[in-house]
Amino acid sequence: MNKNIKSTRKYSYGFILINVLVFGVIAIIVTSALVNWGATMLKSTRQLTSKEQALQIAEAGIDYYRWHLAHASNDYKDGNATTTNGPFVHNFEDKDGNIIGQYALTITPPITGSTLIKIISKGTVVSDSTVSRTIQVSLAIPSFAKYAVVANDIMNFGAGTEVFGPIHSNGGIHFDGLAHNVITSALTKYIDTDQSSSWYQFGVYTSLNPSELNNDSTPPSVVPSRPDVFLAGRQFPVAVVDFTGITTDLSSMKANAISGGKYFAGSGAQGYHIILRTNDTFDIYKVNSLKSAPNNCSNSQSETGWGTWSINTTGGAQTFIANYPIPANGIIFVEDHVWVDGQINSARVTIAAGKFPDSSSTWKYIIVNDNLIYTNYDGQDTIALIAQGNVITGLYNDPNADGNLRIDAALMAQNDHAGRYYYSSSCGSTYKENTLTLFGMIGTNKRYGFAWGNSSSITSGFQTRSIIYDSNLLYAPPPSFPLTSNQYSTLSWQELK
Repeated sequence: MNKNIKSTRKYSYGFILINVLVFGVIAIIVTSALVNWGATMLKSTRQLTSKEQALQIAEAGIDYYRWHLAHASNDYKDGNATTTNGPFVHNFEDKDGNIIGQYALTITPPITGSTLIKIISKGTVVSDSTVSRTIQVSLAIPSFAKYAVVANDIMNFGAGTEVFGPIHSNGGIHFDGLAHNVITSALTKYIDTDQSSSWYQFGVYTSLNPSELNNDSTPPSVVPSRPDVFLAGRQFPVAVVDFTGITTDLSSMKANAISGGKYFAGSGAQGYHIILRTNDTFDIYKVNSLKSAPNNCSNSQSETGWGTWSINTTGGAQTFIANYPIPANGIIFVEDHVWVDGQINSARVTIAAGKFPDSSSTWKYIIVNDNLIYTNYDGQDTIALIAQGNVITGLYNDPNADGNLRIDAALMAQNDHAGRYYYSSSCGSTYKENTLTLFGMIGTNKRYGFAWGNSSSITSGFQTRSIIYDSNLLYAPPPSFPLTSNQYSTLSWQELK
């Protein structure tokens, strides 16, 4: 009996030892797994912290270069004398001055005339050399070419005008065409001097049927919806556009043309004729004589500077001067009147006309009497015509005799207007033309107009006017085109893998 009890106890002791060993191994495995899991989680947490820190350091690189551009707007090399775009490496320190990481900047400068800059910033941390984050940001300064038409005076868009792009005036707008974008005015109401009455009209109104022409001192309180005219609506009053910012400094352009562009002093004759070529060159002629107005064709509207503004076609009317390459900075300055036409291919050029000292009696004009066109319509090609006085088309344009004229350009009339003078039926068959197509924008200090007439008929000028806004001008305008400010805006942000 006792022997059996001892045997049972011996076997019990062995069974307990086995259990202890099994559970001990399980405990060791579980503990090891927990330790490894904890270590992995700690490492992952530290790596996540490092990755977030690397991203913040990369962002700091972008912030630094925005600050740098605010103090050196034309420095795209981070203050270095180099021809490369980077990378430019900077240490990043904590509040105690300890280096905790670096950012490396690669900067793509803007093309000629543009303000669009691309910056790639790669952030790294000292604590983990395997971690990095890279972001790419596009910065630009918007130009004043944010409108298809912008004016500092009242405007009248007659029947037959179709505008693809926003329109703004600091005065009122009478619009009887078709607007595909928003039309805005800085005025709540105004007196339209083109009307026989002296009553106030809406800041933006139409006289197309049903007419909104008001015959009371106060327009109606409710502005009707007119999707037949204003496809995207109208807004008034809105903030005034600072037109002094649009009137670019022609004297600075003259200096830039002399130093790195192409400058032409007074011709001693009627002016110059520039023909742009698709091989990045231009021909320039001295204009010796202009066509005279026909008998009985006179300045019936008493307009300042009235004339045919058309080059004579007889022998000796023009004298060839030379063929020149379009300058690297894209600026051609003429201290005289200048006629411009031709075609470009992947070129960016600004042609300006002005005479100094500045006096209204000597303001210089830019005239387009033949097609001025692009080859590419994706932003590669861009032309600005900036005149101290008028930007106009003459009585005799259209050498192809089809009555159609196309102008691909941003037109800026610094002190006067963009448009066409009034020519009566006594001025010959070209007193009326068929179609004007403008791809670009118009900035005009005084009221714009390439046609004369009323809501029912055109009595002079182009029967149909199509103004197509070139949105590429907003952030990639022609050289020296006026900007809205000197501060860069962020256009895009993305993390690169």
